[in-house]
Amino acid sequence: MSKFVICLFRLVSHLPFWMFFILSDLEYLLAYHVLRYRRTIVRRNLTSSFPEKSLKEIVAIEKGFYHWFCDYFFETLKMLTMSQEEMLRHIEYHGVEAVEDCFDRGQDCAAILGHYGNWEYLSATPLALKRHPDAPVGLIYHPLYNKTFDQLFIDIRQSKKGVCIPKQQILRFLVTYRREKRNSLFGYIADQGPKWENIHLWLPFLGHETPVFTGAERIMRKMHNAVFYIDMERLARGRYRCTFKPISDDAANEEPFAITRRFFALLELSIRRDPQCYLWTHNRWKRTREEFERRFEIKDGKVVPRKTTTPA
Repeated sequence: MSKFVICLFRLVSHLPFWMFFILSDLEYLLAYHVLRYRRTIVRRNLTSSFPEKSLKEIVAIEKGFYHWFCDYFFETLKMLTMSQEEMLRHIEYHGVEAVEDCFDRGQDCAAILGHYGNWEYLSATPLALKRHPDAPVGLIYHPLYNKTFDQLFIDIRQSKKGVCIPKQQILRFLVTYRREKRNSLFGYIADQGPKWENIHLWLPFLGHETPVFTGAERIMRKMHNAVFYIDMERLARGRYRCTFKPISDDAANEEPFAITRRFFALLELSIRRDPQCYLWTHNRWKRTREEFERRFEIKDGKVVPRKTTTPA
């Protein structure tokens, strides 16, 4: 059954972009107007992130988001059968030379990004490396529970020379590449909401006090990575510009959490430039600092539940 589904998606991916965009428009009508998919969460996220905007402006962003979100699905599916040349007509790369300069001096790199624009297109980054075309580009991901769709996304991401790496195996791959003297670029999507036990830092982000992941930064510091922020811009339907912006020459030389702070500041600038292209369907601010401090404490660098005292 799983092979049939993947074959079906692969067959459908041969459709031209203009047909995909017709299907995407139909999907928008279904998701937004009929199923009303997560509209309550999206509206709440938008109104709390942009309190200065009128309801009319919020609704316009909301509709634009659902249009983009539906495009994202079909753009990603199309990657299964896009040639390398066609792929590079749909995503422009800027600043990649700085990554290759790091490779020239024997330094590994890390790229940090959010759920903004079509992040799946970034699996084509190996195609933009001219002087180091064989450098491993690690695409870190969280394996999906549905094995069929997990394999589908692995096929999509690895179709353009990237290497899919489950997040539990990051260090193993990094150490292996370093032992083999192969300089690498690893990409970290770092704007997810952490679980309670993984909260070590709160930051202002889009008008909210936000708990954030810091694990990516710890790995970068350990590996002495040069760090880049990936700024994506949507140029048109199915077309993006990706710019590598330096954050740090060597993560190990930075103060703790400095890289994470810079990342979220840059991501917020990207979102405010064009808020339609951010993934607003996640309930990102469901955890509050007040609840965290009431239920947990940090001991020896670890988040542990607070002990409750029982009445005598």
